[in-house]
Amino acid sequence: MMNKTFLDNLEYKVTGACIEVHKILGPCLLESVYQKCLMRELELQCISFKAEHSILLSYKDVVLDTSLRADLVIENCMVLELKSVESILPIHEAQILTYMKLLKAPKGLLINFNSTNIVQHGKRSFVSEFMYDF
Repeated sequence: MMNKTFLDNLEYKVTGACIEVHKILGPCLLESVYQKCLMRELELQCISFKAEHSILLSYKDVVLDTSLRADLVIENCMVLELKSVESILPIHEAQILTYMKLLKAPKGLLINFNSTNIVQHGKRSFVSEFMYDF
């Protein structure tokens, strides 16, 4: 059953997986490297996900391909957007919020692996209006 407790626990597990990858690899690598390693870590922890998830949009009874791809969709309820940048910019936040809205995801995590500490400096958590459907 998906509820707030489930989502909070899932965020905790996914954050732990990100920390594990960051602990082994450190900062300053390309985003694609972190994504591959994180996918393996999620598999090891039995957390289901879809990588490079295509985002479609239904507009006036027509399904449109937006050409948008979410890095990872975790357990069909959480969008995970990965970065390896000097700092998170408003465009990165707009990106994850767009993905969350179009996918109707209640929760999203923006992870910047180019940080010294994932929890303190590299993670931003987002909640959408779909969170209140639980």
